[in-house]
Amino acid sequence: MAINRSVQSKPVSVAEVQLARVAGEGCARHPHLNALLEATGVHAGRDLADAVHLLCALHGRYPGLIEIALQRCPRGAAKDWLAHASEAFERERLYLVRLTSAVGPMPSTPGAAETEASLLAARHALETLALSERNGCAVGAATALVGDWWPIRRLLDRAAARGGIDTPAPSLPDEASVVAVIDDLAGIAPAARALAFGGEQLLLQHRALFDLLEARAEARSDY
Repeated sequence: MAINRSVQSKPVSVAEVQLARVAGEGCARHPHLNALLEATGVHAGRDLADAVHLLCALHGRYPGLIEIALQRCPRGAAKDWLAHASEAFERERLYLVRLTSAVGPMPSTPGAAETEASLLAARHALETLALSERNGCAVGAATALVGDWWPIRRLLDRAAARGGIDTPAPSLPDEASVVAVIDDLAGIAPAARALAFGGEQLLLQHRALFDLLEARAEARSDY
């Protein structure tokens, strides 16, 4: 008997789409991140140190994407969520900065000028998302950052474990709070589209960062 899927299928919410986007397009799927998590060779420490330094160059500065978005957000559920996210991410930022000092200097790698140009472009892209006047764009980027930070946190914790550094307990907003803040915006069609755009662009920057890390690791192996 034929099944009318348009009737029986459950509609997918904007929040579910965003969570699926982070899971499917985020850095957790990037082969180089997984290689860093599993690496045990003689160059593992060097490659982890490079990742920590570049992540700090992108997210270790204040104010970051979440703080800029918070400063511009009107009162309401989104502002409350961003305030919580900002407090939590500040602790992540302090951990990242402390870890950057602990892992030692950035590994010498060919193409330093190109790396700095790429990081500058990425920081500009994140600032542009945070400053966007499109309702929902900054929140979309911020929720994607929080969701995509979990696999990054695994990487930081691995670097900390190798260096004998204590790892602070994570305190980022949980998935339920992410769903709630997205649902609050989802009823406005333009905001839902802007939220999706912000999320996509944030994840694009993270994938590009791990592409850069992978290219730098390969360049060092030939150096």
